[in-house]
Amino acid sequence: MAKDLFFSMDLNLLRTFLVLYQELNTRKAAERLYVSQPAVSQALQKLRGQLGDKLFVKVPSGLKATPFSEQLAIDIIPHLNGISNTLNKDRTFEPLSLNTSIKIAVAPIVLTCLSGSLYQHFSKVAPNCTLELLTWKNDSIQHIQSDEITLGVSLKHSLPQGVKRDRLTDLTGQLIVRKDHPIQTDTVTAREMEPYPIASLITPGHNDYFTEAAVLMEQEGLNPCVGFRSELTMALIDVIEHTDFFMPHSDLFPLQRYPSLKAITPFINGAPYQNSIYAYYHMKYSDTSLMQWLVEQVQLVVEQERKSKH
Repeated sequence: MAKDLFFSMDLNLLRTFLVLYQELNTRKAAERLYVSQPAVSQALQKLRGQLGDKLFVKVPSGLKATPFSEQLAIDIIPHLNGISNTLNKDRTFEPLSLNTSIKIAVAPIVLTCLSGSLYQHFSKVAPNCTLELLTWKNDSIQHIQSDEITLGVSLKHSLPQGVKRDRLTDLTGQLIVRKDHPIQTDTVTAREMEPYPIASLITPGHNDYFTEAAVLMEQEGLNPCVGFRSELTMALIDVIEHTDFFMPHSDLFPLQRYPSLKAITPFINGAPYQNSIYAYYHMKYSDTSLMQWLVEQVQLVVEQERKSKH
């Protein structure tokens, strides 16, 4: 069986051959390749041995290609140029030319607040892109792992292999209640909220089986009551609009859309409570311009929404 030169040959030798063919001078070839003249001569000797031809012969002006060398150049130069063009291709990321579908799974604590804003923002910065906003579910992180979802935005979850997590921002905790709620102060302690039931927002995969506000209150020796739980923010809003329940949320809640509601800042152990939201994506996109841009856009919209509330 004939030897397979593609796998046995050092393909760098073909680059040396191309430059030699173009320059027909070992000194000039060495300068272009940033190597010594003896290194070019050694490479030529290896090529001659592997290809079974002299390739170049000495003439008064320098080197002259053999007929075999001429045909070899004709055959391989288009392929080498193609590789060169691919490697040197301008990979500058242009959002305006982005023409694809991007699926973003968003946790309930973020989705209600950002869904419209995200769409409006993306329609301006990437008008040819189709944005698909999905509700974060228990299997969303597995869909990110299998590359079925481009980006996830949620609270802190354990990471499966192949998924990366970046912190997007810190949220300040707020309790959302009806405007005529018995509590009329702007700040409140856990003990002051103990008499009132909790309407808890469920983030699948994060607090399926517990209510974080209740856990924090229990840590202060209190006896909280969880009166209602749901993944649907609107269902919780309906409850707190007509009862003395309170909904633990954050400064991302779009209070301006609900004139019948107000926000109270809870103090836990003497300080405002804070939580973080994260971006989740497949590890293979870690260093891509597209993913870096996507994360930046979500961060930008989050900050714009927060500023609009002040």
